[in-house]
Amino acid sequence: MAENNLQKYHGAEDCPITATIDVIGGKWKPPILWLLMKGPLRFGELHKIIPGMALKVLSRTLKELEADDIIIRKAYPEVPPRVEYSLSPKGVTLRPILTQLSNWSRQHIMNLPVVEEN
Repeated sequence: MAENNLQKYHGAEDCPITATIDVIGGKWKPPILWLLMKGPLRFGELHKIIPGMALKVLSRTLKELEADDIIIRKAYPEVPPRVEYSLSPKGVTLRPILTQLSNWSRQHIMNLPVVEEN
């Protein structure tokens, strides 16, 4: 990298990739987003599908994704209460990015064939 380019970079806050990873990265956000790409899921369904994730962690992670407008929380006025989570319009725009990340991992890390975006 040229020296003049190094002088223009002021840290991670100037990196759009870092900003994106801050929103969708971590241990639990990628699997939640991957599952919600397939369709809406309830809290209990997410907890059953993702082994080893504490309820408190799932709740906090969903709140973070909702605060970043990546997912939508829809509460139905029913007894017992029913809440579904789905990708927001902003979250749907992550679909091709997550698919490409998945395919990169399949090809370069897992040595599996890539899959077409659904």
